[in-house]
Amino acid sequence: MVDEGAGWLGVDLGTQSVRVLLVTADGTVLGSGSAPLAGRREGVRHEQDPERWWEALCTASRAALGSAPPGLPIGGLAVCGTSGTVLLTDGSGRPVSPALMYDDGRAASEAARARDAGLAVQDTWALPKALWLVGEYGPGLRLAHQPDLIVTRLTGEPPPADSSHALKTGYDLRREAWPEAALAQLGVPDRLLPDVVRPGTRLGEICAQAAEATGIPAGTPVLAGMTDGCAAQIASGALRPGSWNSVLGTTLVLKGAARDPVRDPTGVVYNHRAPDGTWLPGGASSVGAGALAAHFPEADPAVMDERAAAFEPSRAVAYPLVSPGERFPFRAPEATGFVLGDPGDDAELWAALLQGVGFAERLCLDYLHHLGAPLDGPLTFTGGGARSPYWNQLRTDILGRPARVPEQTEPALGMAALAAYGVSGAGALADVAERMVRVRTVLEPRAERTARFSEPYARLVDALEERGWLPAAVAHDARTRLHLDPGKP
Repeated sequence: MVDEGAGWLGVDLGTQSVRVLLVTADGTVLGSGSAPLAGRREGVRHEQDPERWWEALCTASRAALGSAPPGLPIGGLAVCGTSGTVLLTDGSGRPVSPALMYDDGRAASEAARARDAGLAVQDTWALPKALWLVGEYGPGLRLAHQPDLIVTRLTGEPPPADSSHALKTGYDLRREAWPEAALAQLGVPDRLLPDVVRPGTRLGEICAQAAEATGIPAGTPVLAGMTDGCAAQIASGALRPGSWNSVLGTTLVLKGAARDPVRDPTGVVYNHRAPDGTWLPGGASSVGAGALAAHFPEADPAVMDERAAAFEPSRAVAYPLVSPGERFPFRAPEATGFVLGDPGDDAELWAALLQGVGFAERLCLDYLHHLGAPLDGPLTFTGGGARSPYWNQLRTDILGRPARVPEQTEPALGMAALAAYGVSGAGALADVAERMVRVRTVLEPRAERTARFSEPYARLVDALEERGWLPAAVAHDARTRLHLDPGKP
């Protein structure tokens, strides 16, 4: 049983900040803290100084614990990080390289080599970056995922990696082992890669030095975490088979739950593994809210949303990529964003961008259906985009299916739930998460609005196929589903 009288800490190592959340087993937020992060972007390069992660964590954890009731026991904590972010460390776990962030694109040639060796990896995944780092810094060092460095500081010992973060480093989740033959073919040095454990495994406890720096009591259990996308999924409560969480932030991530992995020979959809051995399929698109900031850096979103309501649908159809290249619902490194037609003013362009994200989201669900993924459970909206009531209803109308919006959507909440699950050692993660997750809003699609968006959605599918990015079979299935049942993608 989860200790009802304890507080549970979740740590989220994001791109722009470190967030720490202190919650009870029933989801009551007792404290939160954050501290900013900065990185270096230059072309395909995206780096951060890993030492800044620890400094930010110390600030954020003290803020989160500052409002805790006196004497509150801390039951445990878990840490999530950005998927695919890695660095090299020495034998004691100290960083010897900058951190290559989740979207750093310098390892494209290494990714091609890995695919030639039979591994289904994408260009920005961690394994290609590991090969690139070894080429730059030489053998004899150790690879660390983003949370591994923080756990080293918290416990005083370099930990095994969790299998969620290890996935993009090539870890085989079905066999629960590294693919040794393929790694040997690639020349991966001995001892470069860490041991791996399932999420929720106890890694150690807060050491005295870390307690002094962070304010977290010495002896607090530290549990293996998951990637930020999986953490957000836990925070959404979408852990029953057929349930899906759509995380709309700078980009769009869809993650669901299934009894068996969803097979995708192209590697567009990949499968994390939950602590109980069930599967969490999903994919990450390069479409998202970042396109709004790129086109309208000074805009007030609420004002623009109100103006955009006059254009349903917009005469223009957009595919709003945040950066070149697409990963889901199709893989097209050469893809670029585009707008079909000529929006009459800024409000109509804003509307086209909002709708374009909704169309991409619908196409992601159509692609999942094409692969045979279970889609019969509830859909939950989380991420920064879910703060917009207008956009939530618009997406619901475009998708033609109900959606839920939780009160608290932070990945840190998911890590608090995972920590509580790991320490309790009993029950299901879904049960623990559902107790912590509080649904704020349930949205229903409006059938007449769903019908309005069918034609522009079909135009977008046609345009993606004509450009050679969307496979013909996927485009055909999307159009067929639109024709047969336009209200239920």
